[in-house]
Amino acid sequence: MKKRLEDLPKLAKDAYEENQKYFKKLKKRPPKKLDVLMQELHEKEFERTDCLSCGNCCRTTSPIFTEKDILRIAKHLKMKAHAFSDKYLLRDSDDFMVLKSAPCPFLDQEDNSCYIYDVRPKACAEYPHTNRKKFIQITNLTLKNTEICPATYEIVEELKKRLLM
Repeated sequence: MKKRLEDLPKLAKDAYEENQKYFKKLKKRPPKKLDVLMQELHEKEFERTDCLSCGNCCRTTSPIFTEKDILRIAKHLKMKAHAFSDKYLLRDSDDFMVLKSAPCPFLDQEDNSCYIYDVRPKACAEYPHTNRKKFIQITNLTLKNTEICPATYEIVEELKKRLLM
């Protein structure tokens, strides 16, 4: 995994323009079975990729925290929601609540586990979103995630092989 993470920035950068063009074409004529294919590719990739051996998403980015996430996590931590928000979150330029810092303060950097895994934000639970319904709506996010998540990069590469555009 270490090698995959070291290679990922260059691989993603080299494929960025090609992937951007690919997704643009895909959006114009999305296949009816795209979501089924994405689910298959996602499952296949995560049979061989263990997120605990990576943790790059938790080290480099922040999920969006919904109000429900904040209430649930604050309760779990025995904090008031506003105290949790004041301590850990800020409002970004898109008006979303995100972490103040990276890596995530809930990441155990020894083993990449999450201290709040059972109550983690919805965005974390669904990351990298490659098995999401209406996948075509999040191709821009997926393109960005190829720079962060080795599994996402591999899923997109396999998608391009399976669905030639």
